[in-house]
Amino acid sequence: MRIERIVDLSVVLREGTPVYPGDPEPHFTVHSTIKTDGFNLLSVQMGSQSGTHVDAPYHFDETAPKLDELPLDRFLGPGVIVDVRGIAPRTAITWDRIAPVADLLVPGSIVLLHTGWSQYFGSAAYYDNPYLDADACRRLIERGVLTFGIDALNIDETPDATHPGVGYPVHHLIAEAAGVIAENLTNLDSVDFADPLISLLPLAFEGADGAPVRAVAIKLNP
Repeated sequence: MRIERIVDLSVVLREGTPVYPGDPEPHFTVHSTIKTDGFNLLSVQMGSQSGTHVDAPYHFDETAPKLDELPLDRFLGPGVIVDVRGIAPRTAITWDRIAPVADLLVPGSIVLLHTGWSQYFGSAAYYDNPYLDADACRRLIERGVLTFGIDALNIDETPDATHPGVGYPVHHLIAEAAGVIAENLTNLDSVDFADPLISLLPLAFEGADGAPVRAVAIKLNP
């Protein structure tokens, strides 16, 4: 078996990369240069949820596993992409949208919700993301799915002054199941092959609620 193709599913982390409202913003400053020190080195400051990242259960449950307490197989597995492009802003992704791929779901599947919302990354519209319905989340967990991803800011509705939402039910459900959430994915439309292997391996932060990832979809040729 060999790797035939790798599709990058990650946004670029740079100075000013958009973040969830109130989160620390990424800052990159030059610490050393070849001219003055003989080598180049950046000083990087950011939050644990910067860019394309994963949430550990600890993000929403203090008694749940932290990032470094999770098995690595939470972050690597067969991908099932749910295509819900064309969905309206702030609309719930219900089970009827997932049912067409239900036969592909097996324990260990990584479910990626393809909303197309990454096209709005960096604009105000990005905060009006579609979100996963709580009942649909329960059904996925019942089928052994413990890793979820979305090409949007938030797998739950993102609250604001006009849309207070109902909390973060999907985050809580996945945390209770010791599952993982990946957010701010992009480029899912380039995964045009069957049975992708998805890697969401995070930075090895100790005791963390989450970490940035270089998310990829891999096409394997047997």
